[in-house]
Amino acid sequence: MDKKTILIILVVLVLAVGGFFAKKNTGTRRAVAGIPDPVQKEASGTETMEVGKYKVNFTKLYSYDIKALVVHTKDYPETDLAGKLAPKDLALAWGKVAEYNDRIDFNWRQSGRWYYWSTSTYAEIAPVGSVAGVTHCSANNHIIPATVAVRDKVKKIKTGDYIHMTGYLVNINATGSDGSTFYWNSSTSRDDSGDGSCEVFYVTDIQWMD
Repeated sequence: MDKKTILIILVVLVLAVGGFFAKKNTGTRRAVAGIPDPVQKEASGTETMEVGKYKVNFTKLYSYDIKALVVHTKDYPETDLAGKLAPKDLALAWGKVAEYNDRIDFNWRQSGRWYYWSTSTYAEIAPVGSVAGVTHCSANNHIIPATVAVRDKVKKIKTGDYIHMTGYLVNINATGSDGSTFYWNSSTSRDDSGDGSCEVFYVTDIQWMD
């Protein structure tokens, strides 16, 4: 292989890698001030849908209206029921956490349907109310699109977006044609943490703010 051929291959590889990262478009960290707490109101009713071999029942717990800054996103493969229902999780922030997101060096990350954050020192998070403040003003959300149109919007959400979503916090139970079962229950508090503290959010509409 001559030097010219090697050079052409290298150029192609650089362009391909650059195109991949441009397409991925993971977004940019930023801060937004003045975002209020999410609003939830008691709701009732159920929704049912067929997803693969499963009959899935959604029990509406509360209507949910949230404006939030997206501080991290995580896509999950649609290889199991959880992935087919909620192909993306969003780590969301509002209040002081969203306002200080560019001044506090939060290390936001997501894995295994959890979200995590860390800072170098506790002193850094004093302006947002320490650990309790971060817990109250941020959350991991399992996003379940109610329609194909909403699913298309969910795919476009990236870190740094300021979005407004409406829908319902739901509990899910599903039964497969082979007798297998699946359960997913939503948090209904902004002050919980650990296992069970994620919102299972059946989203009916998404709008970008600014």
